[in-house]
Amino acid sequence: MSATVLSGKELTAAIRAETTAKAAELTAAGTPPKLAVVVATADESSAWYVRSIAKAATKVGITCDIVDLGPAASDMDIRHKLASLSVDESVHGVILQTPLPDGVNAQDVALSIALEKDIDGANPLSLGRLAAGLPAFAPATAEAVVRILDHHQIELTGRHVAVVGRSTVVGKPAAHLLLEKNATVTVCHSRTKDLAAVTSAADVVVAAVGRAGLVTAEHVAPGAVVVDVGTNPTDDGGLVGDVDAASVAEKAGALTPVPGGVGPVTTALLLQHTVQAAAR
Repeated sequence: MSATVLSGKELTAAIRAETTAKAAELTAAGTPPKLAVVVATADESSAWYVRSIAKAATKVGITCDIVDLGPAASDMDIRHKLASLSVDESVHGVILQTPLPDGVNAQDVALSIALEKDIDGANPLSLGRLAAGLPAFAPATAEAVVRILDHHQIELTGRHVAVVGRSTVVGKPAAHLLLEKNATVTVCHSRTKDLAAVTSAADVVVAAVGRAGLVTAEHVAPGAVVVDVGTNPTDDGGLVGDVDAASVAEKAGALTPVPGGVGPVTTALLLQHTVQAAAR
């Protein structure tokens, strides 16, 4: 048996088409959508990701400003910039790129992003609203997990989903979004005893820990659906996920690829959130 590939390609194209049309409509109406990405690091992989967002934004008709504060930026520098962008009427979406300088807490400074512009759900108040079932932008990666399952018509109602990872960026918000889909959700983490016993009892496994190859065939039930959120760089410049794809593909029923799965859907959703914020 070889797992069905749950590609993100078609879904990404569909979201981009919707976003392009909406951006053109807003621009014609006098509200050209604009995204601001705040950067305070010299990390090259981070810089590559930010450039890819800016390039994707331009393609769909969104202006993207990269606000580089430099790796020496202080907590207050970042707070002030996020606060000023939050009251700038020409800016509709604000992203705080990580990593941040030593001593700067991402959640603390993200409190300075206005909720209506918090298109990647970085402000802890956005996560609180998400947990309470109130309107808020979910972190795009967490939303991408659910959207890719929906796109491939994977039924979630009543099914057991094991989320491996409890970050506020993916694990926790993904768990809330899956609960909204009426799934029964177990959140696993580094202190979970016998991880394989928990995940192999699930219908769907979401791997989001940032450890290459952590999830292997022993962690997966025969025929299970596996969503790989990991993007771990390799020595040769490639990317691998948190799932050992070679072994899992022989046992799972379906598996998202890395690259080409959750990643491109995430970027497309960030841009869709931006035009949604502009429309409001």
